[in-house]
Amino acid sequence: MNITESSIQMLQQQRLLLQLEYQSEKEAYRQQTEHIGIGRKVKRGDAWWPLRFMRSYYNSLNQLAVEVSRTVDTDIEHNFEFGRPVVFFTFDAEQATTNKKDNSIQYFRFTGTVSYVDGDRMVVIVPDKTPVIDLQSADNLGVQLSFDETSYRLMMDALDRAIRGKGRLGYLRDLFYSKSMKAETFTFQPMHFPYLNATQEQAVNGVLWAKDVAIVHGPPGTGKTTTLVEAIRETLMRENQVLVCAQSNMAVDWISEKLVDRGINVLRIGNPTRVNDKMLSFTYERRFEAHPDYPQLWALRKAIRELRSHRRRGDERYHQKLESLKSRATELEIRINSELFGEARVIACTLVGSANRLLDGQKFGTLFIDEAAQALEAACWIPMRRVSRVVLAGDHCQLPPTVKSIAALKAGLGKTLMERIVETHPEAVTLLKIQYRMNDEIMRFSSNYFYHGQVESAPEVRFRGILDLDTPMEWIDTSEFSEISDSSENTEDSPLSFKEEFVGESYGRINKNEAQLTLHVLQHYFERISKQRLLDERIDVGIISPYRAQVQFLRRLLAKREFFKPFRRQISVNTVDGFQGQERDVIVISLVRSNEEGQIGFLRDLRRMNVAITRARMKVIILGDRTTLTRHPFYRQLWKYITQLKNNNDDEENITDGIDDHLCNDHDDGTAVQ
Repeated sequence: MNITESSIQMLQQQRLLLQLEYQSEKEAYRQQTEHIGIGRKVKRGDAWWPLRFMRSYYNSLNQLAVEVSRTVDTDIEHNFEFGRPVVFFTFDAEQATTNKKDNSIQYFRFTGTVSYVDGDRMVVIVPDKTPVIDLQSADNLGVQLSFDETSYRLMMDALDRAIRGKGRLGYLRDLFYSKSMKAETFTFQPMHFPYLNATQEQAVNGVLWAKDVAIVHGPPGTGKTTTLVEAIRETLMRENQVLVCAQSNMAVDWISEKLVDRGINVLRIGNPTRVNDKMLSFTYERRFEAHPDYPQLWALRKAIRELRSHRRRGDERYHQKLESLKSRATELEIRINSELFGEARVIACTLVGSANRLLDGQKFGTLFIDEAAQALEAACWIPMRRVSRVVLAGDHCQLPPTVKSIAALKAGLGKTLMERIVETHPEAVTLLKIQYRMNDEIMRFSSNYFYHGQVESAPEVRFRGILDLDTPMEWIDTSEFSEISDSSENTEDSPLSFKEEFVGESYGRINKNEAQLTLHVLQHYFERISKQRLLDERIDVGIISPYRAQVQFLRRLLAKREFFKPFRRQISVNTVDGFQGQERDVIVISLVRSNEEGQIGFLRDLRRMNVAITRARMKVIILGDRTTLTRHPFYRQLWKYITQLKNNNDDEENITDGIDDHLCNDHDDGTAVQ
């Protein structure tokens, strides 16, 4: 079997696995729609209900837009973002309680697409002939996420195109799947960048030398974005325009903002996740509206809509007038697009967004894919047809792409294009080796376990800390507290259970007493630092749990606890995925799992733990049942590492000192350990 046949066969296997994932997710969505109540969907962040209808209008791209806002549960984080499909519905809560068949939810027969979300306000693009008056007059209106057929269709099409690919696309396909083919490079003297460290400089030069492919492997805190921005800037010295993509809107926003800060003209296709003036200023829609010819185009579009709505029978000149107006509008639109794309040096969008009709016919020399290790391989092939070479940046030792089908995951769907190229062409990879975020003792474990000890700490962060003689990493073993009783809840002394609970497929696991203990530990640490210093130095904290149910429970506890009120802006609670790309002075991790069988579920995905630990600048506090977790070799090694750190600092005050008193006696916020 030759190289081409082998690569085509492997891509065909990818397509079969993607089809399996598609069927699995579609079935899961069907079951959720049929069996999960509106309340659960709202709590999961997959629905807003009830809604207030605000207005409908045509946007600058001549799309019919509907603006709505949610009126309750506004503190719940949601999963709505640009490009995601949604459906509107009405829900009769009274009928739901009396009708066992539950016909209380009525869905509207059209699908919309989120244009943008800003706080509690959302704009949805709907089909042109949508009965907006029905939405406006509907009682108990709601909106929920719909199954995303479009993304799967685009990924399937991209794989089909790669399978059939000739010329440059076929060459890249064969190269990525073959160890015998060598990635070609240019030959010239390396450039010097005095504001980059040695490995960052090497990575930028690697990008400039690459004819086919280059990979920037950036472990946590190593300045991957800084390096990528510099590589893009230097590439633009040699090319007129580049395409920059990422898996998520948030990642596209982040790299776009950094490029704009460097004075590079970015045209963002799609609306940003963070809606502010700076982000909006480089979006296609805002630039389109700001063009001097736009008022004339708007007037023509308005005239077309009015002509259609007031058409008279027997009007022989109707078609002639309509075609004349449409022709002038199309000419203007093409002129505006040509100018906007002609001025831009960087076109930025998500991988799926690169299939936007605005990019039809566009070709680029170089494609940069940021956070490439979080993207399914099929998604990376979507923009590949437009380019000659590819630069991937990310870290395959951090968060993987989301795959819901266990069978597809085991068969290899979770293996990313970046991982594949790292294996087949290690010569194209540059590892960034100096990190600027963490205390050295936090970084050392991650470096040794995931990066063969190659990552070093920059001198300025090596010894950073909050308290003198503080151990940067600690593990609070919840099994040590199993005999503590809570007299405020029980008339008789009884042991507290730190065992996990299962709360359904969609939520996973929860450990309520561990959540209580998490806040007690954090309060105790805050007391050691002092309130004034926390506020003056704006010391920020991230509370992380792998399980959504635990995250939501922790948020509720935090909101009730009086002690933390002055620090609300400095504390955030989220899942591991929610903290990707972020950092905090202190990270507290609630691992949740505690059972007799030693089952740890998807905590076996060690890349998530790598992300969780490496969000911290100065302090990591882990809470978990040692006897359950250390049956796995990774957690056993982590426990030994942290124990050794603690033993090396014998004079340090044990963080668990005084926690017993908190657990039993401190209920000034009205909450108690359950």
